[in-house]
Amino acid sequence: MNFLTKSLVVLFIFISSAVAQDIQIYTADNSNAKITPQSIEKAFKDAGFYITTNNDMNRAFDSKYKVTNHKLYHLIVLHKDDLAAELIKVNPDAALISPLSMSIYTNTDSNDISVSSISLDGMAKVTGISKTNKHMIELSNSVKNVLKKALPNGHFEKLSYKILKPEAELVTRFSWEMEDVAADAVEDELEGFQEEIEGSLETGGFVIAGFNKLGENSILQDTNKYDFFDAYSICKIPVIFEVAKTHPEAGAFAPCTFYMYKEKGSDTVNMAFPSVYNWISSLDIKDAPSKKVLYDAQKLFVDTVNETIE
Repeated sequence: MNFLTKSLVVLFIFISSAVAQDIQIYTADNSNAKITPQSIEKAFKDAGFYITTNNDMNRAFDSKYKVTNHKLYHLIVLHKDDLAAELIKVNPDAALISPLSMSIYTNTDSNDISVSSISLDGMAKVTGISKTNKHMIELSNSVKNVLKKALPNGHFEKLSYKILKPEAELVTRFSWEMEDVAADAVEDELEGFQEEIEGSLETGGFVIAGFNKLGENSILQDTNKYDFFDAYSICKIPVIFEVAKTHPEAGAFAPCTFYMYKEKGSDTVNMAFPSVYNWISSLDIKDAPSKKVLYDAQKLFVDTVNETIE
């Protein structure tokens, strides 16, 4: 191999290793079993995060399938009220990462414990907010700092996913017209709509893992822009069960956030959730069983919401 060829190989390796990843995995040795989902949750609480849920998915998997694929598998959902509100002021799509989803897992053949979460690049990708935004950077750094504290002597794994071109839009959007509703009746109309859509989603096998009234944050209230701004955390057990077999880090996308808001003076209720194409694109998912459950869930969610708003 001549000097030029060697140089090109080194350059290729450098460029490949420098490719931005949409998720991050922080891993630490846990042979003494002192690090638990509960201790990780406490570390986030101590740092000012609000915990929506911290679910033991192995219990759900064992109940439904009589089998689990990891020693430990939790999905935790959390957010920071102040940073979420500041980012929503920049772009309502910031609600897609408010709350953030993470998976906490230990593989069957390991004593390591890992936490997967969306990276700064991943957050920018789905929200459309620049990764140089100071609140994005603060949120990203806050997560990293907690992980370093909660998982002592850990490290961020070196990932080498080939980020795929998304097969379709990364964000799926809907709108519903709340026509001829008096200002003092908006809340009642919203409550009826949400009860209907919650029932339809649950009938379709979706689990509502959490609900946050983001619009009640004082920062957003001071803008006097929204009549309401709510966010659901939505999960479908068959999806995460199948995908997590080979990609336990997929918990960075599950549960996903389904937001809805209405601006004052408008009749339109805007809704959105991050499409499953994020999973496929960011994790380079290629196996047929995983892709099938993802495609099926995407179609069912879209059909369910459309039937509700028609």
